[in-house]
Formats: sequence, C-alpha cells, structure tokens
Amino acid sequence: MTTMPIRDVSLFVKVVGQGYPLLLMHGGPGLDHTSLLPLEPLADQFTLIFYDHRCNGRSDGGVITSMTWENLTADVEALRQKLGYEQWAVLGHSFGGNVALEYVLRYPQSLTRLILMDTGGDQWWVSQNSSKLLAKRGYSPAAVEAARRFYNGDMTPGEFNTLFLKFGKAYFYHLNYLSLAYEMVFGSAKPKNRPEATIFGYNVLLKDWTVMDRLSEIKMTTLVLAGRYDFLFPPEHQAILADRLPNAQLELVERAGHNPQMEQMEVTVEIIRRFLSGVNS
Repeated sequence: MTTMPIRDVSLFVKVVGQGYPLLLMHGGPGLDHTSLLPLEPLADQFTLIFYDHRCNGRSDGGVITSMTWENLTADVEALRQKLGYEQWAVLGHSFGGNVALEYVLRYPQSLTRLILMDTGGDQWWVSQNSSKLLAKRGYSPAAVEAARRFYNGDMTPGEFNTLFLKFGKAYFYHLNYLSLAYEMVFGSAKPKNRPEATIFGYNVLLKDWTVMDRLSEIKMTTLVLAGRYDFLFPPEHQAILADRLPNAQLELVERAGHNPQMEQMEVTVEIIRRFLSGVNS
C-alpha cells in the first residue's frame, strides 16, 4: 500500500496478487477502495490494483473541483502507464462504474475486459428513482427524503452521517448489524469517507450525467453484475444497460443488494473469475 504521484495528485494504490492485471474502481463518490476488499480472493489468479480516486479516500492533492471526468479518467490512464501494463481489465462498482464507462469511452485501447458492478449509465436512477423505490419498499417518509437529499448532494458535510443512517440499511438484502459493527471496530481496513467529494459528485459532476446514448460504442466483452435487490440500480436498469452494450452478459446475484461482494462474496468472486478466464489468451 502506498501513495503514488500521478499527474497533479497522489493516488492511494494497493497492488496484490499475481497474474493478469485487474483494476478495481471503488464507489462513492467520496468513499474508498475498502468496499472492494472482499474481492481479494481473486488475487490467487489476478494482479488486483485497488486505488482511491482523486479527492476520495486516502488520495491527496487536487481541489474538489478538479474531480472531473477528464481528470478521473486521465488519472487512471497515467496509473496504467506508471505501473507498466500494456492493457488491463477494469471493474467499476457503483460510482466507479460511471468512471469505468467514461474511461472506456476515452481510452478503449487500454482495456481488454470490462466489469460493471451495481452501476449504471444514467444518473437518473440514483438521483430520482432511488428514493421513489425506497418509498415503494415501505421506508418511512423521513428515510425517503434523506435519500433524495443525499443523492442530489443537497446536504452539508456535517449532515452526511445523519442522513445516511436514515436509509443506509437499504444497501443490503439483509443487514447483519453485529457483523458490521465488528468489522468497523476490528477490521483490518477502516473506510475513509470524504463528504465534500460526495456533495460535489452528486451536485455537480453527476448532475444530469448520462452515457446511455454512447453505450453502442463500447465493443469489448462486458459483464454487467449486480445484486438483485439493489435500490440504486435495480434489475430493470441492469437489463437496459446490458442490452445496449453490444457484447455484454448480465448476471444477477440473489440475496444481495448494492454490494454483492459483501453479502455474497463467494458467488460474486466466482462469477468474476469465470468471466475473466482466458482474458490473457
């Protein structure tokens, strides 16, 4: 684990394993790589490159307004070159999937395979549909309003935790509070949240964002993978996303929400492993 000077910032980078390189783009915005650490079992077959986006997690440098699609994707391309990989496979989870889509549209020659996990090509599903879906699932008006504000960046940094706690359990098919508390206290990797990046991301960067009309340009083999009970990018969007990508396959993980790598780790790892088999042949 280290920070690496990349362009005008220092990115936190963790490289583990051996084999064909797989870059893992974490969700957020404003979170870090730790949410993807359950995928570490893949390190027995692949070189896993975890990193924190600029202005996210443990990465340093760059004012918040520098968190643009151009910079986020150029950072990744510069990281690839610095690590010495001619090409790599890329997995993007949630917001990381948005970055991955922008990356493949800008640097298609740098990727061999693409994995889009619980993500989408249109921010409408998060900013508008997610709170409505929570209402349909029986969440309280206070939780629904908290989600609406959160996913539109309508909050102060001090309100981040208060708002999130009102609807946070919706991320999981079944939330084990004791297991979650144990991991937060005794886990080897403590998440580092950056609320200012969350606010800027939802209020500016992602506002009205879409690449749905450009998905046909992405020709590479793609896996669209998601938990069946994801409320941010539900199965109906996953189906649309996979349908518009010319060479995509869709896999839904049962008994999982927005983070299948946490709730159904073994199943998720096996799906990814199977998809990437023969990637360097």
